[in-house]
Amino acid sequence: MDYKTSEPIVGPRSEDTLPASAAAAVKIVIVGGFGVGKTTMVGSVSEIRPLTTEETMTQAGVGVDDIAGVERKTETTVAMDFGRISLNEQLVLYLFGTPGQERFWFLWNGLFEGALGAVVLIDTRRLEVSFDVLGRLEERGVPFVVAINAFPGAPDHPVGRLRAALDLPDSVPIVDCDARDRASSRDTLLSLVRYLQHLTTATPETP
Repeated sequence: MDYKTSEPIVGPRSEDTLPASAAAAVKIVIVGGFGVGKTTMVGSVSEIRPLTTEETMTQAGVGVDDIAGVERKTETTVAMDFGRISLNEQLVLYLFGTPGQERFWFLWNGLFEGALGAVVLIDTRRLEVSFDVLGRLEERGVPFVVAINAFPGAPDHPVGRLRAALDLPDSVPIVDCDARDRASSRDTLLSLVRYLQHLTTATPETP
């Protein structure tokens, strides 16, 4: 499930210019295991032509990348995906999609610098590819929401069972998402923004 564009980007374009009314720009990271739809989500929701760093998968990844369940995948992100969306006249989100293969995770350090939060895309056919991703986010203390991507034929688990399988606290939102659909991806980003707002306004519990 990938978004691809073959059109070259030549010079600045008028649609890349920030709206004059924009008052705040926020960095958001889209993360997940290999082949869960990160490139697709950035491409579907971005209001500018997305920047992708997809390369054709070669023999170099054989025995290194776990492609179980996504054997038909032929291209993969090797650095990052980048896009932008204006949620309203004042708030702009800059979106950075991370590479999914573990051998490229060293790039995460730079991509997460300055990020306010993350969307974790999940494929319910391959929950195990998300365990390490969630662990790294928790170690970094990065707030995140979990988005269940709508893959054809994927099992539909109750939210409570998913939360237990992913070992998520009750406070972390779990939402449904179709990364191919702009409106669905935008709603997922709005869920993250609302969660971040909740965290900033929540009253700390008294010990």
